[in-house]
Amino acid sequence: MADEPRMMVGAATVFVVSDIDASLAYYRDALGFQVTFEYGSPLSYACLCRDEVDLHLLAAAATKRLPGQGGLCIFVRDVDPLYTELSGRGARLINQPQDRDYGMRDFDAVDADGNQVTFGMGISGTE
Repeated sequence: MADEPRMMVGAATVFVVSDIDASLAYYRDALGFQVTFEYGSPLSYACLCRDEVDLHLLAAAATKRLPGQGGLCIFVRDVDPLYTELSGRGARLINQPQDRDYGMRDFDAVDADGNQVTFGMGISGTE
């Protein structure tokens, strides 16, 4: 066992939010995540999942970090149907899916604090 290579087996982005209850509702209702864990009384930390993506929320009152400074890129199989879904859920979308010169087709959503989630997929034929 001592010769086994070290392996990273997972990661989760942590967004600092000013109102954790409102943020939980947004990520659940507008972005389709499921709440899988809540901690603290009052609530100070929560975990959410959608498919293979984990996202954690940390109440600004529980840290010295400022809310709204986070960013996350989530790779998806097809951004266009996801954009349609999230539009219908009332997500705060700041642009529409577009082919980018960096080889992605993507769009962005933000939460009330300004944490940004980019949903994207690779496209062929770009340099």
